[in-house]
Amino acid sequence: MNDWSPRTRAIAAGRPSGAGEPLNTPIVPASTFYAGGDQTYAREEGTPTWLALEEAIGALEGGKATSFASGVGAVAAVLDLFPAGAQVAVPTFSYAGTRGLLDHAAKMGRLRVRRIDPADTAGWAAAAEEADLLWIESPTNPTLELIDFAPLAGHRARVVVDNTFATPLGQQPLSLGADIVVHSATKLIGGHSDLLLGVTVTADETLAEELLHARTRTGATPGALEAWLALRGLRTLPVRFAEQTKSAAILAERLAAHPAVTKVRYPGIGTMIAFDLADAERAAKVCESLELIVHATSLGGVESLIERRAMWPGDAHVPPGLLRFSVGLEDPEDLWRDLAKALG
Repeated sequence: MNDWSPRTRAIAAGRPSGAGEPLNTPIVPASTFYAGGDQTYAREEGTPTWLALEEAIGALEGGKATSFASGVGAVAAVLDLFPAGAQVAVPTFSYAGTRGLLDHAAKMGRLRVRRIDPADTAGWAAAAEEADLLWIESPTNPTLELIDFAPLAGHRARVVVDNTFATPLGQQPLSLGADIVVHSATKLIGGHSDLLLGVTVTADETLAEELLHARTRTGATPGALEAWLALRGLRTLPVRFAEQTKSAAILAERLAAHPAVTKVRYPGIGTMIAFDLADAERAAKVCESLELIVHATSLGGVESLIERRAMWPGDAHVPPGLLRFSVGLEDPEDLWRDLAKALG
């Protein structure tokens, strides 16, 4: 399987095999199993549905995957690996859920949090030698800035990469030296805005065991239906990601040429665009004027979503006119007509 392309692995990994087996792992809504097998109690060993999903995502990322009830659950499990007093470096602009957990841990005196501008190369290099954990987003959420994390690996700090935006198709952080990869499978992996689920992946067997134990201790286990939906979504991720990326590139270029847009933030790959308007009032009016693009939070679904991130208390430091735009699978020409009309 290692010599198959990611597109093929997304289809083939985690499937049952053998005469009479179903082509797809079914939903297994079980908590308890007969003694003597690989599973005894779902919270501890998982279910066939969870395991199939974890096998498939692990095959794409190149490590051992563990699924959680949500992306925040996966983040919390990673932070739980670090002792009281540990120092965590995190980008100034990053996922609000992660920053919320870090802020709470800092308030309770459990972790020391160091915020670093994504473009501060020297700051990240210093943190690699001084901190216990580098929490990396590349691209960052919601500003879509890139952090060159490969040179940061192999130093004192553990390197954890939230790969939700890029997906395993855009980058594979473990191959670049990261210790752990985190996904909100709620987003692009699931792809249909119908589930909550998180995943961690690591090539380190000890870390994999520790993450599994963290899930068991906290009970942050995925639901049977959610795991099945995420696995079904993963099967089409390569074709969805390719088409949405093409549309995003087209729309980013057109937005950059529009007189109402002051800045376009697009890293060149992926389904996410962020663009800035003159002020909060202008950005809010655009969101309200759209007809096809849905004004809603979250991202990564087949439908296009847009929102002004600074409206949320946890993202009040984000530029007030910034709009985060998750490009869906609609025709890019229809999306552009909707945007152009709203922009005026």
